[in-house]
Amino acid sequence: MENLKKIVVIGGGFAGLELVKRLGNSANYQIILVDSNNYNFFPPLIYQVSTGFMEPSAISYPFRKILRKLKNVRFRLGALEKVVPEENKVILSNGEFTYDILVMATGTETNFFGNKNIEKYSLPMKTISDALSLRNVILTRFDRATRIQNPEERKKYLTFVIAGAGPTGVELSGILSEMKVSIITKDYPELSQEDLGEIYLIDGNESVLASMSKNAQAYTSKKLADLGVSLVMNTLVKNFDGETVDLSNGDKIQSKNLIWAAGVAAKTFDGFSKDSFGAGKRLKTNQFNQVYPYDNIYALGDCALIVGDEKYPNGHPQLAQPALQQAKNLADNLNRKANNWKPFQYNDKGSLAIIGRNKAVLDFPGQKQSLKGFVAWLIWIFVHIMGLVNFKNKVRTLYNWLGYYIYKDQYFRMIIKPTERNNK
Repeated sequence: MENLKKIVVIGGGFAGLELVKRLGNSANYQIILVDSNNYNFFPPLIYQVSTGFMEPSAISYPFRKILRKLKNVRFRLGALEKVVPEENKVILSNGEFTYDILVMATGTETNFFGNKNIEKYSLPMKTISDALSLRNVILTRFDRATRIQNPEERKKYLTFVIAGAGPTGVELSGILSEMKVSIITKDYPELSQEDLGEIYLIDGNESVLASMSKNAQAYTSKKLADLGVSLVMNTLVKNFDGETVDLSNGDKIQSKNLIWAAGVAAKTFDGFSKDSFGAGKRLKTNQFNQVYPYDNIYALGDCALIVGDEKYPNGHPQLAQPALQQAKNLADNLNRKANNWKPFQYNDKGSLAIIGRNKAVLDFPGQKQSLKGFVAWLIWIFVHIMGLVNFKNKVRTLYNWLGYYIYKDQYFRMIIKPTERNNK
């Protein structure tokens, strides 16, 4: 393996793991996958972990087990701190590596748009840790509400404000509204339906699911309203002090629960040229995913901003499909001769969002046609089950969903707070 070219891949999400799996048994490369977690997880289902509908292990799987059969791949648990392009070196939190080829697949992180109060007091939902923390907070506050006698104070604990009406915000508001109807008063008999607070979905755009078709937006808005979700569009969250949510229209919502799903930004790292970064802090690349101005550094997925695609002048959607397709294209190119590389071309396979039980929307490519309701919901289930990393996860997830569909209940409402230890 000493004579093989060394590829260091930073990030084991959709793009990074797909690239590693496609090159893992190559006779030309030695690959090191670096990630700050020791597991891959499926972000589209994070919201189900955060509300207790799924256990974390149903949507996550350890890297070392995934990589067992890839003979030229090694895994390093660590966080990237700095890139040193002039030395072909990356510095991690626990060591460093040299590389012949560096692939950045670091994804995104929650963007609080510089608002320190929102960052401090709101509940983000980007990682498994975020999801477990949110689950603990929700369940703890339900329990706390049963002991509060003052109705106004109690309602603060039971009112939820969700900032961001993209797929995550829509899915989360839908599942919380279903919990409100079918679960909360059963688990907490001290509370009545009159005690339960409102669910607000806030967004600065004119409608929910701004990136989807008008038909999908209209259907989703109606179904969320039917579920009792209060939609507040053309409005931003300006501030939050842990008790009151201040909106840009001057309104105030009394709630302790602001769930932040309003935006993401690419992670940035020291060592790159300032010219390497574009909108949303994404790394600017050519159509071969090569980062400007470097010859041997590439970026994939959410952290990549491909310049030169006329159909996507602002970059490709930060979704699973562009990430997977970019990884496949780069893997194919790395196995070709240098003068025979093919530029990346995104194949739009449509967009999906679930609203609730039996309710989802599907936009076909180009948004020329839409599908909504039960059939779209079935397609959503199929697509998300197939997206999970292994067969065991797929079976477990399907079992969980069937149980909820039949009994309108879920099984993972445990408050588990790990004790902090020094694991160095």
